[in-house]
Amino acid sequence: MNWSDLFAALALYLVLEGVMPFLSPQSVKRLMQALSSLQDRQLRWFGLASMSAGIALLYVVRS
Repeated sequence: MNWSDLFAALALYLVLEGVMPFLSPQSVKRLMQALSSLQDRQLRWFGLASMSAGIALLYVVRS
């Protein structure tokens, strides 16, 4: 892996992160309100699940 791959991945991440606020800003606001009401432990589990899914997907794509 080289730096251009890392920056390409970062650029793609930013594009994907911007799709939902661009298409449906009200839905994103409701989602943020719902997330703010979760307990820290629930958010940590959600983060762990998200990271695990990302690692698994990266493994599948790169192998």
